[in-house]
Amino acid sequence: MKFFKKLSRSVKGRVAIITGAGSGMGEATAKVFAAEGVKVIATDIKLDEVERVSEEIQSANGECLPLLLDVTDKSAIEECIKKCVKNFNGLDFVINNAGISSVTAVDDENYENYWDDTLSVVLTGQIKLIRAALPHLLASDNGRIVNISSTEGFGASPFHSPYTAAKHGVIGLTRSLALELGPQGITVNCICPGPINTNMTAAIDSKDKETYARRRVGLKRYGEPEEVAHATLNLCLPSSSYINGVYLPVDGGLSIRRA
Repeated sequence: MKFFKKLSRSVKGRVAIITGAGSGMGEATAKVFAAEGVKVIATDIKLDEVERVSEEIQSANGECLPLLLDVTDKSAIEECIKKCVKNFNGLDFVINNAGISSVTAVDDENYENYWDDTLSVVLTGQIKLIRAALPHLLASDNGRIVNISSTEGFGASPFHSPYTAAKHGVIGLTRSLALELGPQGITVNCICPGPINTNMTAAIDSKDKETYARRRVGLKRYGEPEEVAHATLNLCLPSSSYINGVYLPVDGGLSIRRA
């Protein structure tokens, strides 16, 4: 019998920083990673929310350090990375999840403010964190960067042009960095969630959600944050070492439906 090469699926003892971890997909990612033995740095612009997440993780015997972080603030990011390394002696995974969204017409008088705010969080914030974390990822033997984009990153919706442009940028950033950092042992990949039950979609009427899912989503439902979190985890496994530069839709079949 010819034996196959056994690859590890364990991330126990690894260290991950996750932005936007106070709710939704970020919270789910923090909890899923911690349940697998990852030491988690949970960051958010709302400290009370990540403190709650951290308490819940620790009550389940996980390790989590909650930190206040505005991803538009370069000095705050650098300080956050220092605390991460001081507490956990290294860094293996960067999960760029923080995001904001707004509905605005291109001729809105405040459009440029929406544009600047959205790109500074959704796109520029990602590269700021990556640059600050890079020396430590290079020192890891399993460096992983997972950027959260959206199905808007390869599609579009009216009145969402700042968000759509930023998410397209996340995919472009991911693919370029995959080629740049891959030779140094760091994989860079992207998750593109579709309609997910999070705070961003909480305001949508449940009947409207059901109608949209029935018409547009192959699985006929909205996804759950934990489903996105597990996809993110899979890209960080040692056994996923040959996956690099992909943008993975987690959308229940939304993006393959023609009409």
